[in-house]
Amino acid sequence: MSQIDRLIAHGVRNLQPYQPGKPVESLERELGLIDIIKLASNENPRGVSPRVVSAVTEALSCAARYPDGSGNSLKWSLAERLGVSTEKVTLGNGSNDVLDLVVRAFVNPGDEVVVSEHAFAVYVLASMSVNAQLRVVPASGYGHDLVAMSGAVTSKTKLVFVANPNNPTGTYSTMGAVENFLDALPPTVLAVLDEAYFEYVTNENYPDGVALLSRYPNLIVVRTFSKAYGLAGLRVGYGIASKEISEVLNRVRHPFNVNSLALAAAEAALGDETFLDESIQQNLKGLKQLGLGLDKLGLDWIPSVANFICARVGRNAAQIYQAMLEQGVIVRPVANYGLPEHLRISIGLEIENARALAVLSEARISSES
Repeated sequence: MSQIDRLIAHGVRNLQPYQPGKPVESLERELGLIDIIKLASNENPRGVSPRVVSAVTEALSCAARYPDGSGNSLKWSLAERLGVSTEKVTLGNGSNDVLDLVVRAFVNPGDEVVVSEHAFAVYVLASMSVNAQLRVVPASGYGHDLVAMSGAVTSKTKLVFVANPNNPTGTYSTMGAVENFLDALPPTVLAVLDEAYFEYVTNENYPDGVALLSRYPNLIVVRTFSKAYGLAGLRVGYGIASKEISEVLNRVRHPFNVNSLALAAAEAALGDETFLDESIQQNLKGLKQLGLGLDKLGLDWIPSVANFICARVGRNAAQIYQAMLEQGVIVRPVANYGLPEHLRISIGLEIENARALAVLSEARISSES
């Protein structure tokens, strides 16, 4: 063990860094490709709203000044939109930041955190970093088994993470299932409902977490501007919870954790409902296009309500992923989520979806030869 190894905090010692989708620039340098499409990180393929471009351009003139450390203007806009008070809103550098704030604020070494199999990797990373004890509950139909998750709670449990919809599978829990889960949870256990893909879901039985807050004071709802609003590169997320919980989260929130350009962009994006609606409709068409294409290829895929599809491509998934890279199509391997035979494909523009399907078909053939 080296000198540095001896200094590492216990919770961090066995962590592996989060692996994001492969950047386009990296593939350009590695293979000398030019025409590359990235369908790996669940980004909005339409880009950003024109209002966002204008707002960011205007905000640049004040870039030499620190941002509003509390993000008051964005908080007011969010509070008005969601029907809550500003004291219930916590801003983060992306929703990942808010998830990490929750763990740092409430979880002690040795406390238990309950997560689902195949759930977002950040839950595990954040929990392990503070030396928490993880209880991983087997998935049901690739989604959260909320009955089993509430049953896994013990006197040592401090926190339960629920992704709705779930990444990387695209599954979701219904209103009834979420209500029953929250009813079964002791008031001393916090529930984090991660709704990063909330805007994309059109199913009538999908719950709005914010509407549940008045009934469940131990609930924290986390959302982001990175997906449907197209601000993945600017990093703005937010949590909504009781005043008491939000006050604690703000004790550990870093000063100026959301920069001025991001604050301006998020407020502008929130005000452009047309852009959001068009993005949702395009995503629905893309989901259908990709699903039908996968059916034609004879591939099983997990029904998704988000902006991606997780497809089972077989034991050669790693080779297929590499073959697709070599053809300039970046998708996401998900072996680290316990899905070694699957690839996650983000919904792109119509022409991008068609190209991804064609390249996937070729890659399967080449991996078997």
